[in-house]
Amino acid sequence: MDPRPVGEVTRLLGEMRGGASEAGSALLAVVYGELRAIADNLFRHQPDRHTLQPTALVHEACVRLLDSDAAGWNDRKHFFAVAARAMRQLLTDHARARRSAKRGAGWNAVTLAAAAAGGEGRGTDELDLVALDDALERLGERSERQRKIVELRFLVGLTLEEIADVLTVSVTTVKDDWRVARAWLHRELTRGT
Repeated sequence: MDPRPVGEVTRLLGEMRGGASEAGSALLAVVYGELRAIADNLFRHQPDRHTLQPTALVHEACVRLLDSDAAGWNDRKHFFAVAARAMRQLLTDHARARRSAKRGAGWNAVTLAAAAAGGEGRGTDELDLVALDDALERLGERSERQRKIVELRFLVGLTLEEIADVLTVSVTTVKDDWRVARAWLHRELTRGT
């Protein structure tokens, strides 16, 4: 990863907190590629016939992010965690609307482990984002840290070491929580299948 954008993102976030209105546009120009990579990762387990595209998801997430309170973003890792969560929520809202319209036709739940492993290609194993979102919310009620670890690992693609840095906990704690969260989510997502 190019080290220049890392410092640039943190600097632009600071400018946004300071009220510089043009910093938001500059920030999006710097982070667009990484946001697109997160969106592509989210779409990896969606059907080819999906009516929302990664580019549209990134653009809608950018609108939400710029409308939100930038003062809450500590640094670039925190920004990407918030961005990934915004994209997940947008995709989940879209899936809920489609499910409501089609009454759930064509949805198959897969395990988080299968999804995180990359599956056998796009559209082979469709990840039910509504079920994943519901499960992540329940996981958050049990352990907010485990929910964050899943989001940072699965959605943002951070390593366990990077997650430990973001959450200011040990790598061992992250590994243990990741293992427990995956097992719990596997059970939740395969229940009744």
